[in-house]
Amino acid sequence: MVEEPESATDYLRATREVSFDDLLVADRLDGSDATACPLSPQADSVKTARDVTRSTLRHWGLSELSDDAALVVSELVTNAVRYALCPPVRVDATPITLMLMRISAHVVLAVADPSDEVPTPKEPDFISENGRGLYIVETYSRCWGWDHLARGGKAVWAVFSGTG
Repeated sequence: MVEEPESATDYLRATREVSFDDLLVADRLDGSDATACPLSPQADSVKTARDVTRSTLRHWGLSELSDDAALVVSELVTNAVRYALCPPVRVDATPITLMLMRISAHVVLAVADPSDEVPTPKEPDFISENGRGLYIVETYSRCWGWDHLARGGKAVWAVFSGTG
């Protein structure tokens, strides 16, 4: 069992014992500390991701993270759908997947998508309708980042820390 991390940095080091590639294999998930949900490359997947995130956090006793995590997952899934559709990529081979993993009162929320395009934060333009997603992710999570996946694509993740 992994010891309780003392900081988000320690937590991220602990998660490297299980990669996002490992989490995408269903038999690695026992349902108690990690879950994955495949999502379609369509707009209503954003609501599904929010609902799964909220219900998982409630089940884990970390409801206090729900609002921030739901906002972040909305941004990550919106980006994943956008990149899965334009230009169309091999969505059938590498679907969009929401993953949540808990270690004590810390949660890693990750969205895997088929695009190899690196997420690049932009200077937020508060007048434009887009371009603020990663700013929101950075603002509402403890830290965030992304990993290339062995199968192709990437997983963009964010860490949240609760009191649970």
